[in-house]
Amino acid sequence: MINIKRSTAALLGLMAAVPLLGIQPANAAEPTRTSEAPRVELVLDVSGSMRARDIGGRSRIAVAQEAFNEVVDALPETTELGIRVLGATYPGDDPAIGCRDTQQIVPVGPVDKPAAKAAVADLRPTGYTPVGLALREAAKDLGTGDTTRRIVLITDGEDTCAPPDPCEVARELAAQGMHLVVDTLGLAPDDKVRNQLVCIASATGGTYTAAESAEDLTDRIKQLVDRASDTYTQAPALVAGGEECAKAPLLGPGVYTDRESFSEHRWYRVPVRTGEELRASVSVSLDRPVSRDYGVLLRATATDGRELVRGTDAGSGRTDVLSAGLRWSGAEEEALEETVGASPSPTASAEPLTTVCLVVSNSFAPAAGTRTTPGMPVELTIDVVEAAPTPDGPDLGRGWVLLLLLTVAGLVTGLVSGLLTRWWVATWRENR
Repeated sequence: MINIKRSTAALLGLMAAVPLLGIQPANAAEPTRTSEAPRVELVLDVSGSMRARDIGGRSRIAVAQEAFNEVVDALPETTELGIRVLGATYPGDDPAIGCRDTQQIVPVGPVDKPAAKAAVADLRPTGYTPVGLALREAAKDLGTGDTTRRIVLITDGEDTCAPPDPCEVARELAAQGMHLVVDTLGLAPDDKVRNQLVCIASATGGTYTAAESAEDLTDRIKQLVDRASDTYTQAPALVAGGEECAKAPLLGPGVYTDRESFSEHRWYRVPVRTGEELRASVSVSLDRPVSRDYGVLLRATATDGRELVRGTDAGSGRTDVLSAGLRWSGAEEEALEETVGASPSPTASAEPLTTVCLVVSNSFAPAAGTRTTPGMPVELTIDVVEAAPTPDGPDLGRGWVLLLLLTVAGLVTGLVSGLLTRWWVATWRENR
């Protein structure tokens, strides 16, 4: 899924389960790094419509070939890449043949860059557009494993061969739980094509982008390929946030995935002991067009509704994923009780534990014609660690000690001020 501020992933191996008075929080499985390399397959539409010369006066296929060359040159050494095409070999009019026209021209694995470039350079726009079949075959090319696989589909047209319907294929692949994400790139598509590509992407937690220039296409493919190396080695645990804190799921340290509708609030609960620090981050994937005025907010509140802390923006500059993060220590609640004079309850002294409510909110608004269901992919990372001690500072004391200190300081200040004023007046009179 979503791949959201993942710098905290390295800490997950140190996480421990946090019991709550005999109730065990839901813990995501701790990811363990494996030697398995990130795997990506680029699926390129080479149907007849790719001959259109409407991207800066160049043909769509020429722009795609140039983008592929730059992506191959910039490919991370650890990423295994494959290339599959559709509509590239059959020029005839028989749909029974044309709708089976998809081939893998570069197998998934370490890339021979000159060979991959040569294979792409030889492509000529030819036939039909069997997108659904190509997606199904691409999933087979990538195989299975613990890491998330990515398919990047680049097309300029709607599937002309359904069945299988490409959106149904995407749902079918997602239902198999094979850790597969499909990102879609549309080359000058119309509304019908855009709706189909958004459907494919949203079904698997991927993203849709309209590429209207060679630079757009190149930059976006590079971004998606790079993201493949930044995925977890294990899929996040599926969780459903509540409508309020009392009905929210109880979570332990781990990585979780959920979906959130436009302008929605999702609640989760995390137990935090005195002396521990809660660290949480959330990423919302913008897998469909949204208005320009949007944002993501992560807050921590007490069970009585008091806000403890609100998160700060943790964005990386990407426009397709927005993130926020926060830190909160159990000692802060203890300090708050002392400040307001609250006496801890007997149960609190026996079990120094606070239930923190995490609230994920968004202010997104759908663009015209955008589907609002299912919700946008959300990835929530939770860590509970030993709180870092704060540096010792001067202690001014509390209660009567503080009052006495302030009184003495006031008397000394008044005395010094009076002596200085008297000296100044005497000096002024002598020199008049």
